[in-house]
Amino acid sequence: MTQDLLDHSGWEEPSWEEPAPGPRRWPLHLLGLLVLLGALYVGAAAWAADRVPRGTTVAGVDIGGQSAARARATLTRALGDPAALPLTLTSPVGKSVLDPVRAGLSVDVPASVAGLTGFSLAPARVWQHVTGGSDRPAVVRVDDAAFAASVEAARPRIDAPPREGSVSVAGGKVAYRAPVEGMTTDTAATAAAVRRWWPAQSTVRAEGRTKAPATPASELERVRDEFAAVAVSAPVTVEAGGKSFQVAPADFAPAVVLTPDADGTITPRADGVRLRAIVHAAARAAGAETAAKDAVVTFTGGDWRKPRVQPSVAGNALDEQSLTTEVWTAISTTDRTATVAMAPVQPEFTTAVAQRTLPKERISSFTTYYQAGQPRVHNIQTAARVINGTYVKPGEQFSLNGVLGDQTPEKGYVKAGVLVGNRLSESYGGGISQVSTTIFNASFFAGVQLDAWQAHSIYISRYPEGREATIAWPNLHNKWTNTTDGGILVQVTATDTSITVSYWGTKKYDVTATKSARYAVVQPKKVVDDSPDCMPQNPVPGFKVDIGRIFKQNGKVVRTASFTTTYQPEDAVTCTAAKKG
Repeated sequence: MTQDLLDHSGWEEPSWEEPAPGPRRWPLHLLGLLVLLGALYVGAAAWAADRVPRGTTVAGVDIGGQSAARARATLTRALGDPAALPLTLTSPVGKSVLDPVRAGLSVDVPASVAGLTGFSLAPARVWQHVTGGSDRPAVVRVDDAAFAASVEAARPRIDAPPREGSVSVAGGKVAYRAPVEGMTTDTAATAAAVRRWWPAQSTVRAEGRTKAPATPASELERVRDEFAAVAVSAPVTVEAGGKSFQVAPADFAPAVVLTPDADGTITPRADGVRLRAIVHAAARAAGAETAAKDAVVTFTGGDWRKPRVQPSVAGNALDEQSLTTEVWTAISTTDRTATVAMAPVQPEFTTAVAQRTLPKERISSFTTYYQAGQPRVHNIQTAARVINGTYVKPGEQFSLNGVLGDQTPEKGYVKAGVLVGNRLSESYGGGISQVSTTIFNASFFAGVQLDAWQAHSIYISRYPEGREATIAWPNLHNKWTNTTDGGILVQVTATDTSITVSYWGTKKYDVTATKSARYAVVQPKKVVDDSPDCMPQNPVPGFKVDIGRIFKQNGKVVRTASFTTTYQPEDAVTCTAAKKG
């Protein structure tokens, strides 16, 4: 075979009579195709030159496939009247409806359509016509001054400092209020937002500077979920001294404090004073606490020399430190039982103090006089019997209204003359102002603390000038506090013509009185009264007078005090109405 290959005679010669290969034609075909495509591209661009790309919307208004003129007409109908395009600005604070016309807002329709039509060979433009357009914002024109004025008018509704939230357990229920950011609107930034979103959106969020509340919502929600919900989940059971009682969430809620700290965090705590008061009240109602009883001093036959002391009795109560700690733990956790220790409670007025401060002598006495046989005498004697024997402990306050109460017929009082303003009248209990005045003077000279008194509106000659006190239920008082070193027995005796008040106790001061001359004198007027209940009056001038009190111990002045009494004039009243009967 190798020989065959080497044998040249066996080789086949080519034929020179066959035609030679022709020139290559495919480049011409490609060029023709490109020319055709280019023509089609230009034709498509020319066809689309006066049409908005299909699917195109401006501020939500569909103008796809429309000519420029038709698109402008469509937008004019939909967006050309600003008054018909609502606009509401919103912020974290609130919202405000703006009048677009007043705010200087309008839609520039030609500018909104410009650029959507016209001949262009740009591939992106042609592709947009083939595939469809997109939603575009309208071109909005803003009168800056008018818009700024509208924003200023809206600020009370969209601007405010931050509003703090809160969480509470008031009423035994969890109450939560979310915090709200504060807002200061930026007019220029808000105008830019309106240009971008209006009128496609009738509600646009105002732009500006926000300020967060001091306590974030996350902290309030944490306290709500981790503490408040647990605190009100069930009553707290208190076990103390072998007894058990419950305190409901609505009862202990006022003692729960959920006030944020300066850094915005909230550490639940108890108002100790309130919590103790609430739990003590519940304990007393359940019989778990026994109140201490003061010693009681009485006198046989009202004689200061024959005292009887009923001994004081100690009580017991929940230990306050244990109460605060254990009850708060039960409120704060799912373990709703508090075991509280008990502690003894000593009375304020013990047997020893009562015996040590028994009356030793008469420390003051005062007498005033009246005419026998008048209705007021009956009232004076009735009040005297009620007051006689009253014992005022050291440091205790005496209240004449507290002792007598209202003067009613059911208590034995009759109608008698009283003063109403500077005019005479009648009422049940008339005359007890003489009891009050006599007590006031006994208090004055005993050296006790004078707390509340009021002189008669006009001067009455049977009383010491400037040193007297009227009384009326329930708001016109005669009160004094026993500031001596012992208890005071108030002894009151009333005869047909006089009333005497004596105080028996431990004498602390020798008291003398001083009185200035009358000054600021006002003359009375003449009054003619034709009313059927008129009572005639004799004229008495009004005036002022200064009263002094000098306190001495062992003959030496240790203290002085003074007050001014003012009297109105007592008008001369002539009654002209005929009396019945």
